[in-house]
Amino acid sequence: MKNTKSKQKENKNEEAQILNIITSSLEDGKAEDVVVIDLRGKTSIANEMVIASGTSDRHVISLAQRIQENLKKSGFKSVSEGETKGDWVLIDAYDVIVHLFRPEVREFYNLEKMWNSAANLRKE
Repeated sequence: MKNTKSKQKENKNEEAQILNIITSSLEDGKAEDVVVIDLRGKTSIANEMVIASGTSDRHVISLAQRIQENLKKSGFKSVSEGETKGDWVLIDAYDVIVHLFRPEVREFYNLEKMWNSAANLRKE
């Protein structure tokens, strides 16, 4: 029982570190409209979802690269897709999912609205 609690605490700490790296990377990269959605108890895909906008396709790609480089430097793995076009980049950092959009693409898909009914939104 003690091992399980210790492992859960370690996982929570790693998740907090990953989330901090992501939000710091977005802030440093001047991402716009950063939103963190708590998914705990709502879905099994992740515990947190981060949604942010870049001002252009190059900015979105740059933000994605910054996040992945900073995660890697800290010893965390991630996988991504969408960097070639830069309209919408998805980064899967296991317990944290990141969606980076150009503003018009973000508005079209409106993930915040979709997840708002299932999760508690908090602005960062």
